[in-house]
Formats: sequence, C-alpha cells, structure tokens
Amino acid sequence: TILITIMTANNEIGTLQPVEEIGEFVNQLREQGKRIWFHTDAVQAVGKIPINVEQIKCDLLSISAHKIYAPKGVGALYVRSGVRLKRQNIGGHQERERRGGTENVAGIVGFGKACELAQLRLAETSEYLRGLRDRFEAGIAERVNEIVFNGDRQRRLPNISNISFRYIEGEGLLINLDMSGIAVSTGSACSSGSLEPSPVIRALGKDDEMARSAIRFSFGKFNTDEDVNYLLEVLPKAVNQMRKFSGLLERSRF
Repeated sequence: TILITIMTANNEIGTLQPVEEIGEFVNQLREQGKRIWFHTDAVQAVGKIPINVEQIKCDLLSISAHKIYAPKGVGALYVRSGVRLKRQNIGGHQERERRGGTENVAGIVGFGKACELAQLRLAETSEYLRGLRDRFEAGIAERVNEIVFNGDRQRRLPNISNISFRYIEGEGLLINLDMSGIAVSTGSACSSGSLEPSPVIRALGKDDEMARSAIRFSFGKFNTDEDVNYLLEVLPKAVNQMRKFSGLLERSRF
C-alpha cells in the first residue's frame, strides 16, 4: 500500500470518517520506514465542518467549488510541502506545472471568495443547517412509521439525512416528490441514473429492499423553515400513497 484515500464525510449518509486517526496511523507507519501517502476527499465536508490539514495530517486534500455555492467546474487540491506529484497532462506551465491548460480565472476567483465567505460563516451555517435537519427528522419520525435512519446519528455532517422507507422503491418516491417541487436523491450524484441498490446502505448491513428504499435529504443555506414545513406536509402523503399500492408491502404480509 502506497496511498490511503478516503472521504472526510460520506456523501450519501453524511457520516464523518476518522481522518485524524488515519493521519496519525500513517505518520506511525512512516516512522517505521514505510513510504505511504494519505489523501482525503473533503468535497462534501467543506463549508459544513471545520477542516484543518494540520490536525488531519494529510498529504493531499481535495475540495470542489460547487459545494460551497461557487461556480461549477473548479476545484482545489491541497498538497503538503515536500509531496511531489507527477503530471497527469502536459502542454503548459499552469498550476505549478502539474496541470497544463488555460485556467478558469473567473471560476478560480469566485471559488476563492466562496471559500472566504464559507469560513467566515462556518459556525452560523452549520448550526442553521443542523436545525433544519433535526426538525425534519423529528417531524418525519412522528408522521411516518416503518422508517430507518441510516448512518451514525451523532458523528455526521449537519445537513444530510438519509432515510429508508420500508415497502416502497426509492426511485418512485423520488419521482413523486419531484412532481411536488422537492429535489431529493437515492444515492450519490456520482452514480445518478443507476438503479442498483446503494452500496453504502448495503455496507451498513441493510438488505437490497432497504437499500433501494433509501432517500437522501440534503439541506442548504437557502432552505428555510417553510421548506421543512412543506416537506413534512408532502412526504408523508407520498409515502402513504405509494405503500397502498406497494407489492413489497403485500409480500411482507405472507
């Protein structure tokens, strides 16, 4: 093993990974003479929780602009001093000769400003998102039975809630909610379009039925209490309507 790479936070269920412990472990391996590097994908976590490369002790850390309301198509890679990267494409001296090609200056400037604002408002944003998510979770638990919250309920991002709704297909619920103007997902954006059960939910020990019924609800800083109220009004009706015609519910009775 020469490279350890892991998400700082899972993009489907929001669970925070033990990146600081991993960084400490990698340092111990180096002290034993091992040549090994540590990269963490902090795309989902940036702007939601504090990120400190010195505490994580990582060699590489990647973030993406669109997750903090900056222009799409721009990202940043932190590279620890002393780590040398081989070029993946050549043709120019841009980006310290690591990636040749014309730079997206407007996107980069926008990304920089978004990072500045995200850091300035980090605590406020995190608290606000957690309030929306927690109110939604408490409300849906009161209104809908036979649901399972996926992932660690404590060690997680403040803006993500992942719920399995027994006896229905997640894709069908997604379409139903979309018709009411509510955007949710049944997995990660990276695998959108896939009808396979979420490997993340399966890794939690859930069966295919529970994995296929999992829905991710993500809250952003432009969401409001009124949005949560609307979601709590529409979602229970959609779930109950789908369960009435669910073959999965019928099979469970035999």
